[in-house]
Amino acid sequence: MNFKHITVAGSGVLGSQIAYQTAFKGFQVSVYDINDQALERAKERIAELKPHYRQDLGATQEETDQAFDRISFHSDLAQAVADADLVIEAVPEVVSIKTEFYAKLGQAAPAKTVFATNSSTLLPSQFADATGRPERFLALHFANEIWKNNTAEIMKHPGTDMQVFQDVIDFAKAIGMVALPLHKEQPGYILNSLLVPLLEAAQRLLVREVADVETIDKTWMVATGAPLGPFAILDVVGITTAYNIGQAKAEATGDEEFVRVANLLKTEYIDKGKLGRATGEGFYKYPNPSFADPDFLKS
Repeated sequence: MNFKHITVAGSGVLGSQIAYQTAFKGFQVSVYDINDQALERAKERIAELKPHYRQDLGATQEETDQAFDRISFHSDLAQAVADADLVIEAVPEVVSIKTEFYAKLGQAAPAKTVFATNSSTLLPSQFADATGRPERFLALHFANEIWKNNTAEIMKHPGTDMQVFQDVIDFAKAIGMVALPLHKEQPGYILNSLLVPLLEAAQRLLVREVADVETIDKTWMVATGAPLGPFAILDVVGITTAYNIGQAKAEATGDEEFVRVANLLKTEYIDKGKLGRATGEGFYKYPNPSFADPDFLKS
């Protein structure tokens, strides 16, 4: 593995975390997004990670500042990838958006560049042809709050070159992740194959009006000892991501409950600016959500 310059395409919650974690481990990082407004939000979002690294990892002020200084920000794709050894794509979880992005990326990036998708649920083989370099393309999936939940699932598709697969495994280790190789494509990898059914079940319970958000989360937390319930997890993931996944499943399956879930997320949360923990409100209000109250788990 000889990666030195990494480009992260898409500066949302997880894209920003990937960029900062990579820079914190000493790599030069370029962040790409579609306009300067998105990049200004990214700068703010990344700067807000500094105190978490100091508190959770014991990093110094100097270390967190130096990590930020290793990041450059670009709204011009060709400029963002001009010297990229690896591009990690973290654009919205919509097939058409990703396909269009890869067509542009394949034209803009140097021949040496490896492409990796951070897609939560989609398969790399869906986009391999669009990249123009299927042998240098695979999936690299991170968990939210990656400086603490430091998993990296590396999933190849049938056409991925095995040396590229190994290089990305080595890169994941180099940025402090526990590398988890997947040798066969699996929608949702390992983590989301386990997590997404839980989150979907919780949302279905809610739209069926079986119980409210707090009761569903409380049930899961008390019965399993988990630190977060499914709706608190959805606030971390981001409600826009949950909506995109739910809407895609509604369109693919015609399942009426997925339609109702997607409609609920859009009308009651996204349209009202309640996008999750990152915006201060989602299913809960932050920084003091009710599930964090010491009495929340009591009868």
